[in-house]
Amino acid sequence: MNRFWSAAGALTGAVLLQAGLAPNIAIGGVVPNMFLLVVVTLALVQGPRAGMIAGFTGGILFDLVGTGPIGPGALVLCVVGFLAGSAAENTFSEGWSVPLVILFFSGLATEGAYALSLAVLGESGSGFRGFAGVMFSGALYNVAVAVLVYPWLARFLRDERSVNMFRRLS
Repeated sequence: MNRFWSAAGALTGAVLLQAGLAPNIAIGGVVPNMFLLVVVTLALVQGPRAGMIAGFTGGILFDLVGTGPIGPGALVLCVVGFLAGSAAENTFSEGWSVPLVILFFSGLATEGAYALSLAVLGESGSGFRGFAGVMFSGALYNVAVAVLVYPWLARFLRDERSVNMFRRLS
C-alpha cells in the first residue's frame, strides 16, 4: 500500500508542477513534462507494470490539465511507462547515465507518439519540421530537469528508504 501512496503523491505533485510551475520556466516555448519524469522514474524504480499504471493515470491527468482531447496522453504515457520499465529491467544501471538515456529516448518517443496520435485524431499541428526541433529540445529539457529531480524522486518512490540505495542512484 505504501507504493500506491508514494505514486499517488508523486502524480499529484506532477499535476501541481505542470499546471503551476512548468509554464513559468518555459524556454523558447518548450516546457518540461513533469508527468513524464514521474512515470519514467516510477517505471525505472518499480518496473514495467507500475510504469504502465502510472503512465495511464498520469496520461489521463495530463489530458485533463491540457487543452487537447482526452485519451492520447494516457495511451502514450502508458506505453512509454511500460517500455521504460522493461528497458530498466533489461539493463544494468549503476549510475546516472542509463536512467538519463532512457528518459531522453522516452521524451522523444512521448512527443513523437503524442503528435502522431493527435494527427490521427485530426488535430492539426504546425508540421513535422518545426515539431522535430521542439521534440528534441523538449527531450533535452526533460533530461536537464531530471538531473535535479531524479535522485530525490527515485528515493521517494523506492520501497527501501536506505541511504545505500540513494548512493547507488547518484
